[in-house]
Amino acid sequence: MITALDHAVVLTGDIEAATAAYETLFARSPAWKNVSDGAARVLFTLDNTSLELMAPSGEGENAGRIRAVLASQGEGLASLCFRTNDIERMRRRLERLTLRPEPVSEVESQDEISGATLSWKRTRAATDATRGVRLFFLEREKERPLSVRSQPAGITAMDHVVVATADPERTAALYGARLGLNMALDRAHPDWGRLMFFRCGDLVVEVAHKPGKLEADAPDRLRGICWRVTDIDATHARLVAAGVDISEIRTGRKRGTRVMTVRNSTCSVPTLLVQPSAPPVAA
Repeated sequence: MITALDHAVVLTGDIEAATAAYETLFARSPAWKNVSDGAARVLFTLDNTSLELMAPSGEGENAGRIRAVLASQGEGLASLCFRTNDIERMRRRLERLTLRPEPVSEVESQDEISGATLSWKRTRAATDATRGVRLFFLEREKERPLSVRSQPAGITAMDHVVVATADPERTAALYGARLGLNMALDRAHPDWGRLMFFRCGDLVVEVAHKPGKLEADAPDRLRGICWRVTDIDATHARLVAAGVDISEIRTGRKRGTRVMTVRNSTCSVPTLLVQPSAPPVAA
């Protein structure tokens, strides 16, 4: 029933600064801007998903909730929203799985840039039932516009989003058996713990467990994002020239990949960039 990761949400206290930082990182312009219901939102839409920046705006209950989260947790990755092609059926499934979904609501957004409107239906699972990670589910018919490339050597797509857990078996059961994502890999290593990869459209939800890193009863948390690039050398040069603090390029854990770490300008979201391995050449 889940067809893709529609978007990930990053909370920030300064929507203008966050927008400028991600414009530099992605080398793309925002695809959508909207202020409503106590929140300012800016979306960057890449080839396979969107990143939504959200900040409190004005007064009201929703603005107060966002400010409270920022005060207690700081900026960072706040929630995931999965896409489905049948929201009512998805909600019934969530109910059967005792994930206590909210009633389906209809939402409409108007883009400040173009004046276009989009509407969708969504629900949300109870956070304590999803091991502490805020999970939303939505159905929409129209696609968002893609973020326009502003420079060469930009970010093309999301590669994976990381969920850190103290209980890998229960978290694997949530994303695999209960939500229906396909487990593509389950591997362990003495240096970096256990990793489980769950396919979600053209990207991966990675569940990461490092023994001793979290208390045994700690809730899961969204740990970070890895973005894809096509030419990591060119992207590295572009970001260095823009003043972004970025690591040297190194060999990735997956054979044939090259990666680098972005150390700032991400709203405190741990961020990795990867150049995927080249596809095999046909004989």
